[in-house]
Amino acid sequence: MLSKVKDYIKKYKLLDINELYLVALSGGADSVALLLLLDEMGYKIHAIHCNFHLRGEESDRDERFCERLCLQKSVPFHRIHFDTLMYAETHKVSVEMAARELRYRYFEQLRADIGAAGVCVAHHRDDTVETVLLNLVRGTGLRGLTGIHPRNGNVLRPLLCVSRQEIEAYLKTKGQDYVTDSTNLEADVQRNMIRLKVLPLLKDLNPAVSENIQRTAENLLEAQQVIDAVVSHFNGVKELELNELTKYGSSEYVIHQWAKQYGFNGAQVRQIMGAETGRVFSSPEGYDLLVDRGRLLVEPSLKPMKPLRIPEEGTYVLDDQLRLSVKKEPVWISKDAAIATIDASKVRFPLTVRRVEEGDVMQPYGMEGRKLLSDLMTDRKMTLFEKRRQLVATDADHQVVWLVGIRTDHRYRVSDSTTEVLSLYTN
Repeated sequence: MLSKVKDYIKKYKLLDINELYLVALSGGADSVALLLLLDEMGYKIHAIHCNFHLRGEESDRDERFCERLCLQKSVPFHRIHFDTLMYAETHKVSVEMAARELRYRYFEQLRADIGAAGVCVAHHRDDTVETVLLNLVRGTGLRGLTGIHPRNGNVLRPLLCVSRQEIEAYLKTKGQDYVTDSTNLEADVQRNMIRLKVLPLLKDLNPAVSENIQRTAENLLEAQQVIDAVVSHFNGVKELELNELTKYGSSEYVIHQWAKQYGFNGAQVRQIMGAETGRVFSSPEGYDLLVDRGRLLVEPSLKPMKPLRIPEEGTYVLDDQLRLSVKKEPVWISKDAAIATIDASKVRFPLTVRRVEEGDVMQPYGMEGRKLLSDLMTDRKMTLFEKRRQLVATDADHQVVWLVGIRTDHRYRVSDSTTEVLSLYTN
């Protein structure tokens, strides 16, 4: 037992003999074995116990047991009490989720306060086997079949290499008792159903089923790490060219890995794969994804814009990234798309800067007749994202003076009779 755990710690580089670690101690067999093993290996440890007050006297019994054990082993003991039911009701979560959130939040707080390198928790092989089976039943991808990982941030799991049976045998050889959570003996939740009913049936088919599932999960975890390394260069990328993804063998998987960083789920990715150009998908995290001519684009969801009224010359702030300066100048003609020069005598204040709206028209400079701005933007092969962000400047008669950054209206052009221009600068 000791040798297996040592090898597992070494394989995944979980612990450093020179660092301090917290051990989550519930009083159950798993956490007691973890405390004894790390103590026997010579690691510097503190124990941490959470009393959730969910089982009456049994909860207090567990706390007293943990305190006595730490006193016997000369291990510093930390404890905290939670009103778990109140937290669950206040935050509208299940009691199980409430206990989890409270526990891990306190673990991290105490870890930072005492300068510990990590928090060791006592998940073992049976836990990861149950997780794999649960995820398989519910439906999952590759990551869901990798089970519980040896490291998750500052949370460390040195016992994933051993079974509950091995843990109990180890404690028996040590003559060490432990407490039993009565709720773990009731097959009234999915995980306990797997533990008490499903796994015994699978072991009838193959006594080594737990070892085989654990080994498979570890193999898949290594495969997942390789895949993550390959697709990591898509992190933060806002555009994917679909043709370039064929070299990875599975476009859908790469798209899923890319899109999930913006909050899109597997069901949405399957819809995206079959969507036509122009289709937009939104994620709960505030991003929109556009299917656009053989590529995928993503950007933050567009927030409403209040039209900006410009009553006179000056500099006006549209947002954190865009300003518009308006001033009258001697005659000149701009060839810079970011600057519009129009005949000042033909424009009536106030000007208004807003987003393009359906039905907007203008007479593009150098052209006869009017044209819908939507058609003008389509001719320029602008994406839907670009179209919906596009700004226009209109005058007091609600006529489009400038399709900002693109084209001025021919009716307001600078001519030989112009004596003064109104210049509009964006920066």
